[in-house]
Amino acid sequence: MKFSALLPTRNRLEYLKFAVDTVRRQDYDDWEIVISDNASDENIGQWVDTLQDGRVKYSRSDQFVPVTDNWNRSLVHSSGDWVIMLGDDDGLMPGYFSRAAALMEEFGTPDLIYTSGYLYAYPGVLPDHPQGLLDHHRNAEFLISSSRPFWLTAQQSRRLVHDSLNFKMKFTYNMQYSLISRGLIDSMLKDGPFFQSPFPDYYATNVMFLKAARILVDPEPMVAIGITPKSYGFFLFNNREVEGVDFLQTETMIRLAPPRHELLPGTNMNTSWLLAMEVVAKNYGLHLSYNRYRRLQIMHVLRGRVDGQITEDTYRELTKQMYPWERAVYGTALFMVTAAVKLLRGRMRKIFRRSVRRLEKWVRASTEWQPETPTTHYANMVEVFEGASTDLHRIGTQ
Repeated sequence: MKFSALLPTRNRLEYLKFAVDTVRRQDYDDWEIVISDNASDENIGQWVDTLQDGRVKYSRSDQFVPVTDNWNRSLVHSSGDWVIMLGDDDGLMPGYFSRAAALMEEFGTPDLIYTSGYLYAYPGVLPDHPQGLLDHHRNAEFLISSSRPFWLTAQQSRRLVHDSLNFKMKFTYNMQYSLISRGLIDSMLKDGPFFQSPFPDYYATNVMFLKAARILVDPEPMVAIGITPKSYGFFLFNNREVEGVDFLQTETMIRLAPPRHELLPGTNMNTSWLLAMEVVAKNYGLHLSYNRYRRLQIMHVLRGRVDGQITEDTYRELTKQMYPWERAVYGTALFMVTAAVKLLRGRMRKIFRRSVRRLEKWVRASTEWQPETPTTHYANMVEVFEGASTDLHRIGTQ
């Protein structure tokens, strides 16, 4: 049984080295790493040569391509029976492949294994945790109910996709949580590329949950998702989303979508989510809730007005593009929030802000990351890997 770890990358060799190391140090030998270099300025190929390991494959595009295209390139170059997609700042935890093999031996062969994981913020990424943060992320509601592996029923998985199409995120779409069988990959390729839309993980994960007949859930945190100063997550957590969009260069793909009256100013996260769900709905004949997308954008602007993160121009553009009934329902609230922020002071303003945040959370109905206070700090992903047998075990069982 052969495993493929896909590692798309661009100009982040300093973190890629750590990600590769967490795969090469696994206690299972039949694997390959597929590094798909998206026209990096760094000489990543030369570094790969120094490894002298034939299991580490390298290919490079001469010109920059969209993230989605580079992800598909990495998949095309893979040959494993099972595939996991990692970011170049992520890492596998010790025993990932051997645990997957043992689960298949115990439970039979699934189409997909969906695991828990850690979120690891490098030092200097999160304003509230300047020394860095490692946290066990309960990335799905169904992961909270059991500490043992279990089968997700077809009814449960279809319901989760239905929620996604209605902009309720009940499980996290990051590809790192999914170990995918080659059979499931081949079945999805009949409907076009495996990865589609500006947010390829939003698309692929939902289609996997839609098409997979057998999904095995493993609550054990077997991967770590990295957040570095050179990541979209850094910009997102530091309220610099516009820069994050430029970093991913997804704006081009968003602009290629035909102009529509459904789109509203707000956060790129919601708009990219919409574009991904549109492709899912189109490919599989499903219904998509545009009204909930618009409600989320309105709530995002409302909260942004409270926190001072939304400009007057964005606010005006939003109100101009709202439907008449939306102005009737939400317009008064937006006006009152704007007025309240200007008038309230001190403790009353803090209480008001907390109330608006709770309201937005309720409307969003999504799995939200609420990290614990860390007791141990790690300098990089390899240190996280090495600490997995001690401190990480404690975190994973909290």
